Amino acid sequence: MSEQHEGSIKVMVVDDHPMWRDAVARDLAEAGFDVVATAGDGEQAVRRAQAAAPDVLVLDLNLPAKPGVQVCKELVGANPALRVLVLSASGEHADVLEAVKSGATGYLLKSASTAELTDAVRRTAVGDPVFTPGLAGLVLGEYRRLASDPGPATGGDEPRAPQLTDRETEVLRLVAKGLSYKQIAERLVISHRTVQNHVQNTLGKLQLHNRVELVRYAIERGLDDA
Repeated sequence: MSEQHEGSIKVMVVDDHPMWRDAVARDLAEAGFDVVATAGDGEQAVRRAQAAAPDVLVLDLNLPAKPGVQVCKELVGANPALRVLVLSASGEHADVLEAVKSGATGYLLKSASTAELTDAVRRTAVGDPVFTPGLAGLVLGEYRRLASDPGPATGGDEPRAPQLTDRETEVLRLVAKGLSYKQIAERLVISHRTVQNHVQNTLGKLQLHNRVELVRYAIERGLDDA
């Protein structure tokens, strides 16, 4: 159990629907979180997050002015300590995957209950990955795609697609089947924290791969020449 309690966790809520945004902010405040800011579009989100310095950004992806994925990329790029919990309608899977690659550590469907939301924010704040079955399946699919499409061969120093260990793959498959971390720990006879570490490592590999891809893209196009 983390020593950090809700009152010391600063949260910002970003969504373009005022009633929904206000309801989430109210629910989190009533649960004891310190809601330091809200925003209704991407540009506003970046400005207010930089001023309010939240610990956790609860972020809708479908935003006017600037998409949520770009908001995540800019804010996490500027402050790697920021935790981002994506709130998604189920139809935005590709965007959710991009947000995870850009540094988001959690993913929650908008149909989640208030209890699930507050638990997800609490877990996100301490760095635990909030991994739903939908996201686990997406990430597994992405690793399979990377493994089967290693990219153009441009020499011996070509970065390899990230490889999952057998145990990481096993954990991800069980999450994708809907098992909780506790159930997975019991089934694999490992600790709850070890399950979380496997998921965190999986996300880290995907985020690292994305950064490698971005750097390679820049180099190939001469964008690194000052």
